[in-house]
Formats: sequence, structure tokens, C-alpha cells
Amino acid sequence: MEERPVTLSQPEGRNDFRLDGKVAAVTGGGSGIGRAIALKFATHGAAVRVLDLSLSDAERTCQQIASAGGNAAAFACDVTDQKQMKDTFAKLSEQGPVSILVNNAGISHIGTLESTTEEDFDRIFCVNVKGFYNCMSAAIVSMKVNGGGVILNMASIAGSAGLADRFAYSMSKGAVIAMTYSVARDYLAFKIRCNCISPARVHTPFVDNYLRKTYPDREQEMFEKLSQAQPIGRMAEPGEVASLALFLCSDEASFITGVDYPIDGGFFNLRD
Repeated sequence: MEERPVTLSQPEGRNDFRLDGKVAAVTGGGSGIGRAIALKFATHGAAVRVLDLSLSDAERTCQQIASAGGNAAAFACDVTDQKQMKDTFAKLSEQGPVSILVNNAGISHIGTLESTTEEDFDRIFCVNVKGFYNCMSAAIVSMKVNGGGVILNMASIAGSAGLADRFAYSMSKGAVIAMTYSVARDYLAFKIRCNCISPARVHTPFVDNYLRKTYPDREQEMFEKLSQAQPIGRMAEPGEVASLALFLCSDEASFITGVDYPIDGGFFNLRD
């Protein structure tokens, strides 16, 4: 096989992971990991569409992007409402075809099988499973028409590891991983890649609020305990998850589809 010529004319990393000319929709982009992904994508040239249940949160993310010279627009939407999601993506398409979908909007729940009520179960399923389905269903037709795209689903190590007191949440994230594999398989011919990321604990406002509510006098102690549960000795930062998301949605990852990527601080392979 003939070797391709090597060029060193560009400074290392100068053009890596660029998303110029691409429109990226990020659900749950108003806070936490979603906000970090939206900011990272905008920094690397994407026109970002921030979708969130809270319009004010989405607008704050867009203001951050705009203040840095980026391109962003905010949309209030409920991922559990299929008609609303289809209408939202129709509006997005009017501004340019969406070539990247980051399915990030989700909720958590703590409980065992016995302590999880039917209402709890239905709520988790509706947001974390049906919500992902609704968003992919709304985006896939446009991607097919426009020659391809990338779908990135936010899963969790809870979807493939046995975590205590995470019955419903684990169920939902296991479904996300399975849906990712299925979509990747079914849309190969349409040049649509689909992967997912499975983080361990990430230090987001959700964690701080949970500790404040559950352990009002032991917040720092419990924060350290949760941090040490990762072999690396700390929680991930949202920006670290965003960096992996950027790679998987960039052209540098064009040979990658149907993969669940753990970003877990050694949780799976380095536990005692």
C-alpha cells in the first residue's frame, strides 16, 4: 500500500477538533455538563443551539458564548414532549441543518427496587429514555436528508455497573447505551455516527445541591467520600467530559461509531 505524504506545515493541534460550519444542538445545555459541552463546541467553531427546560438557563449559556464571540441561540423545550421536540428541530433546521445532536438532558434518582415508586420509575423513564428517543427521532430525518451527522448520547457508568441505590437511574442509562448501539447499526448507510459517553461522578451543581439537601452538616465530608470513590481520587470536571464530547463529534473521530466511552477515573478497571 502506498504511503501518504506527511506534512508538518501546520502547528500541532491548530486545526484539530474543529466544528466550523456545523450546527450542534445540545439538550440540557443550560447547566452542568451540557453547558460545558455547549461552550466547548462554540469555542471550536460550531453554531450551538442550546435546548433546555429552563429558557433563562439556556440564555445564560448563550450569553457566555456570545461574550466570547461565538454563535448560539436558546430554545425552551421539554424533551418528554415528542411534538414539541419535532417542532423545535423544525425551527432549528430553518437556521441551518443540525449536523450534531448531543443528548444530554436527564434527571437522577436515588433508590432501590423497593423504594422506587411507580411515579419515580415513570418519571425517570420518560426523561432519560423517551426523551433521548424523542430527540433522536426529531433529528435523524434531517441528518439523513443532509448527508449524515453525529449523535452523542450521555449515558453513565450506572448503565453498565452495579451501583447501590440507583435502580431506576441505572435502568435508564442502560437503555441509553442499548439505543446508542442500535442507532449506530441502523444508520451506518446514512453516514450517521452514534456514540455515548459514560461518566462516573462529575462535579456539577446537581452534586452540590444533593449534598446540601441530604447532608446539611456534613457536606465537605461527604464530598470527599464521593470523590474518593473514583480510584483517581476526585470527581470529573464538566469540561473534561466536554473535551471527550468534542473529539467524538469532530471529524477526527470519523471512524468511531457504536461505542460507549467510559470517563470514570479508573472506576471499572482500577477498583480494589
